[in-house]
Amino acid sequence: MTGGSSAGEVWAGLLEQVPDAAELTASQAALVRSLLTTVGALAQRGTHTLDLKIADAALREMAEAFSVFGPYRDVAKVTMFGSARTQPDDPVYVLARELAERLADDGWMVVTGAGPGIMQAGTEGAGRERSFGVNIKLPMEQGANPIIAADSKLVEMHYFFTRKLILVKESDAYVILPGGFGTLDEAFELLTLLQTGKAQPAPVVLVETPGEGYWHQWQEFIDQQAIASGYVSHEDADFYSVVSSVDQAMEVIEGFYRVYHSSRMVGDLLVLRLKVAPTAAELAELNLRFADIVLEGEIRPIAPMPPEVSSDDHLDLPRLGLRFNRLHFGRLRQLIDALNLIDGEER
Repeated sequence: MTGGSSAGEVWAGLLEQVPDAAELTASQAALVRSLLTTVGALAQRGTHTLDLKIADAALREMAEAFSVFGPYRDVAKVTMFGSARTQPDDPVYVLARELAERLADDGWMVVTGAGPGIMQAGTEGAGRERSFGVNIKLPMEQGANPIIAADSKLVEMHYFFTRKLILVKESDAYVILPGGFGTLDEAFELLTLLQTGKAQPAPVVLVETPGEGYWHQWQEFIDQQAIASGYVSHEDADFYSVVSSVDQAMEVIEGFYRVYHSSRMVGDLLVLRLKVAPTAAELAELNLRFADIVLEGEIRPIAPMPPEVSSDDHLDLPRLGLRFNRLHFGRLRQLIDALNLIDGEER
């Protein structure tokens, strides 16, 4: 490597930058060393300059986003997708703005792509203080909208894949309004992540104005072509809801978290954290209805698992555990919907 550093020198320099063990937990230190090992491998393999640029930019963009969202990790967030071309006098824009305002009033923060159109409507409705922007740098589009521009909660990104990662990873619910290829791409990728278990269960609300038909026609295509042909399972349609009002959207989003709180895989056990525990009769009914997704045993109440205890992961909440087959995530969504209808035990 004439005129530069050897791969060994790069690797040694990286290891010197690992923080003292006292600053990290054991698992964090292991992950940092794994990251550095990957970077060292890139250097030692003589990776092409363009590939290094992509890896470098992607990691920097993710690191910046993690830093921006980190202080708000425990605040509920909704990501709002939609067309950048929607004008402020369009009824869809008005609906998006009113929905974002309602969400903010109810304690949610709103995440958008930071651009014009529906993204600006979401930021306008939620207000700057309760908004995040994850902007994509495009030559044919203007930059961040004036409401979120220069805000500390704005992240600028070069790659769509890192942007979509953050828009999905950081939110607890998703609102998708009418849009073009980009909006449809985001909708299909989000549904794919939910269908394959690569994203945490969450409500997806497809919002249109009354009588517009944008998402109803999309749903007809899914029903008549994708589901009828067997390309998509019938239960996977439960991943989303088509609505045409602010009240309907709020009912879906807040209804998803009526009883269900969150979930986590601990080894081969799926842990469902709930706001109230089901009664014995309700649990028996759930076991009858959802035995097909339980590999062995049954759905049962459990205490917090050791990894949850070590990370202080909502230890006050009641829990159910099941050996989920990790295949039928549409049925898992149906289980969550059923849990949200229980009366539960008094606490």
